[in-house]
Amino acid sequence: MITLTSAPVAPLLNRLFDEDKSTRVPAIAAFAALPEEERVRIMSSKTGYREIYSDLKDAAIPVSRETGLLLYMLARNAKANVIVEFGTSFGISTLHLAAALRDNGGGLLITTEFEPSKAKRARENLEAGGLLDLVEIREGDALETLRNGLPEQIDLLLLDGAKGLYFDILRLVEHRLRPGALIIADNADYCPEYMSVVREPDGAYLSLSLPGDVELSMKRS
Repeated sequence: MITLTSAPVAPLLNRLFDEDKSTRVPAIAAFAALPEEERVRIMSSKTGYREIYSDLKDAAIPVSRETGLLLYMLARNAKANVIVEFGTSFGISTLHLAAALRDNGGGLLITTEFEPSKAKRARENLEAGGLLDLVEIREGDALETLRNGLPEQIDLLLLDGAKGLYFDILRLVEHRLRPGALIIADNADYCPEYMSVVREPDGAYLSLSLPGDVELSMKRS
């Protein structure tokens, strides 16, 4: 049995994706109406993320179904035992990753969320999916919640929070990434610092852009 495609996870994910598609959040419409230059500035900001993510507290802003499946497949193939996620939201990506841990025989997923109401919803969704026992939800600013108390070795890192912080989060945890560890970064182009590190020739990482604005990187050693 594959946890991702079986009950209770599969019907739960279908409901969450459908709810996101049908829910209209005024803050998203307002953001989309901004000039492109302003949207890029906000998305790339290292300081304005608190305000924008508070405004979007009612929006799931999930990974796509395809990206969710990719997360599951990568975590399974890597035989991941320890996963760190930056940006929990309603827990849709978390469910995919936790399902992979379950099918890998267990493990720990540490995920961090700035907005308290989103952390609460994520916890409820993970409980409904029967996967909460595999997940530690850390509530608060990831620059603080991921500073201490991490396992010695991390197998996979998902970056899907405030884009401007990707470089800072990577620097915070990269000494714990094992050789061959995978990093999946959503919309990484909004953080040029991050892209310059993972794309550096002969640097510490191999990196490849995938469809859906996903940057997939692997730590060399």
